[in-house]
Amino acid sequence: MDTENLQRYLDSFGKQVVNRAKGNLQKAKGGKTKLEQTIRFEIVETADGFTVQFYMADYGVFVDKGVSGIKVKRTFTDTKGNRVATPFQFGSGTGPKGGLRRGLDKWIIKKGIAPRDKEGKFISRKSIKFLIARSIFRKGIQGLSFFQKPLMLGLKEFGKEMLGAVKVDIINELKTAK
Repeated sequence: MDTENLQRYLDSFGKQVVNRAKGNLQKAKGGKTKLEQTIRFEIVETADGFTVQFYMADYGVFVDKGVSGIKVKRTFTDTKGNRVATPFQFGSGTGPKGGLRRGLDKWIIKKGIAPRDKEGKFISRKSIKFLIARSIFRKGIQGLSFFQKPLMLGLKEFGKEMLGAVKVDIINELKTAK
């Protein structure tokens, strides 16, 4: 069967979800980020038909769904529009110890964070990293739902149009089978 219209529909769906996700990330994070550059999709033919697969850097799911801290539980908006608790929590993984502090070092330099103590002396970067990491570990990271929301909108909008694309492909197949 000719599936040209269905593939065109799926391509349009994938592009729209990716573009909206990148736009949401730009608004939330201000400008182009490394994560934004990794967001993409592919249309894959399977035994049952076609599927649209989305890809991004591994840490993107943590930014999208958030991470609960040891004191504060975090949530995100799922593809059905419901607020749900994130499945991720600091202290429950098997990652390297101190990974959060290592990642903060470059961020602190990039942001130019250099607070002073009561006497006007600069606080060491090691102390700043410790304080910020402790706060994040306790409070967690709120999910942005930068990907979940566009996926939800895409499923709502394109779900109605998909039957039309399949219908056109079937009609075209019937015309060529005569």
